[in-house]
Amino acid sequence: MNMEQTVPDREIRSILATDCGSTTTKAILIEKREDGYHLIVRGEAPTTVETPVEDVTRGVINAITEVQELADRKLLDGDRIIKPQQGDEGVDIYISTSSAGGGLQMMVAGVVRNMTAESAERAALGAGAIVMDVIASNDKRLPHEKIERIRNLRPDMILLSGGIDGGTTSHVAELAEIIAAANPRPRLGISYELPVIYAGNQDAREIIAERLADQTALEIVENLRPVLERENLMPARLKIQEQFLEHVMAHAPGYKTLMSWTDAPIMPTPGAVGAIMQTIAEQRDIQVVGVDIGGATTDVFSVFRNIEGAPVFNRTVSANLGMSYSVSNVLAEAGLQNVLRWLPFSVDQSDLRDRVKNKMIRPTTIPQTLEELIIEQALAREALRLAFEQHKSLAVGLRGVQQQRTISDAFDQTKTGATLVNMMGLDMLVGSGGVLSHAPRRHQAALMMIDAFAPEGITHLAVDSIFMMPQLGVLAQVNPEAATQVFDRDCLIHLGTCIAPVGEANRGKPCLSIQVALPDGTHIEETIPAGELRLYPLGVDETARVQLEPARGFDMGAGRGTSLETEVTGGVVGLVIDTRGRPLTLAHDEPDRVERLQRWISTLKLYPEHDLWLMPIHPV
Repeated sequence: MNMEQTVPDREIRSILATDCGSTTTKAILIEKREDGYHLIVRGEAPTTVETPVEDVTRGVINAITEVQELADRKLLDGDRIIKPQQGDEGVDIYISTSSAGGGLQMMVAGVVRNMTAESAERAALGAGAIVMDVIASNDKRLPHEKIERIRNLRPDMILLSGGIDGGTTSHVAELAEIIAAANPRPRLGISYELPVIYAGNQDAREIIAERLADQTALEIVENLRPVLERENLMPARLKIQEQFLEHVMAHAPGYKTLMSWTDAPIMPTPGAVGAIMQTIAEQRDIQVVGVDIGGATTDVFSVFRNIEGAPVFNRTVSANLGMSYSVSNVLAEAGLQNVLRWLPFSVDQSDLRDRVKNKMIRPTTIPQTLEELIIEQALAREALRLAFEQHKSLAVGLRGVQQQRTISDAFDQTKTGATLVNMMGLDMLVGSGGVLSHAPRRHQAALMMIDAFAPEGITHLAVDSIFMMPQLGVLAQVNPEAATQVFDRDCLIHLGTCIAPVGEANRGKPCLSIQVALPDGTHIEETIPAGELRLYPLGVDETARVQLEPARGFDMGAGRGTSLETEVTGGVVGLVIDTRGRPLTLAHDEPDRVERLQRWISTLKLYPEHDLWLMPIHPV
């Protein structure tokens, strides 16, 4: 479905966009001024997809009503959005995204778990789905176990793949038999026909149709792995989003009405965030990582170049890593010691466990003391770290590809089957979600991201100020210019740049010599020992020329011990120098670690110092 076909062919002066989340519906108004598009106001209201209202449009109207009042401009005529704009009333287009009702929940199936099934998983995740399970011919489950699993999960949709074009058809036919035998009942009711998308060996299409056409809403698209050496994910992703709109959303309360209002197809919220990330990466020709950490899940998005130099988009969702509903699982997966290592004070372990459990059973609470805030941000570091590790394991080159390799290839992570995530080549890291976007000080968000992702070389840091990326993602499909302008001007809070040499840090030994010419004429020249953090003032829209000379054994991107000169951009935090080494390790000795953490916190001005060190110190 071509989104641009639904947009009126005229100058777009104003845009109204909503994001229907699981708990809150957010609305934004964008207008074109002399210097381009700007966010004007933002409003929100509770989402109304569940009882007692069971009509998503009520929450949408309530959120738009708040925008109307804040903008002091009429947008609604009763429950109707005024379109097109007439004088100062109404808007030219209205668009929306949605994750209400649990978003898009899918199962994927493929012949080989780490080949076609993995490609299918990437296709589904990239379309904005939560992947509930991956069924594969070689996953060691018996047929009756797979059938029972499909029946119990009740997905919104199934993506079936398997086999290269011209290859064997027997294995993918067996998977179709399993799906047919399961005859899954979707979670949205008996009148709903389960969509099954087949994106496998084209020679098996007739067999698949015989097995599944009568029982499901079967759609057939191009093979997502036509040959071993190439993935073709876009047809499957587009079909997933189309089926999400026509089948899943059509059966959710109020969505038929909402779809009749919009000027472009409704997108799943994570798919829309992925769209804006891809748009930014393409327009700026950069490599980017984005993260959205929520109460129950953490989504990671990335665009990195593959071995041929082509940009590859990946998204993963860690469905058990979040800051409220899933916070106990963060503690369990990370381990108590990994959380404690970020605390600049001693704390009783049973007390920490109790605090985490209280957060889980009272998910809407926020920290009331500085001590509680620091503990929450320690947990956030581990949730982000674990989610990124999961992302790197899925964002990989194609497995099963036979290539002639040299000894040097063995150390090149862009080769087949290895992660595409190249932190030294990362240009921008964008954070989103309450714990990052609403941190009391932006410096806290910056250090959480640095500690969790351990960026290498030179990386620009930013956060989404009010989680506008979903609306901008769907806007990018109809007006990329407006989306990128608002993304830059109103969505992103630029934190600054992190400079981090790669190498094992022997604390106190020289690591990096730096010369910085600041915009105010100040010239800084310093040799920074290993194991330190430095913060230099460099404001929003300011740039500085830096000369970097790493010590022998450290790499800034030009090779070990090789100097580098470049220009860096600032932000509300500034220029952060991190010589703690990569991989990042903290001292095992608690007094030593606490002393170092307190020094780093002071250097980066994370918390009010006169309060921080008055906190009670609990015996371990």
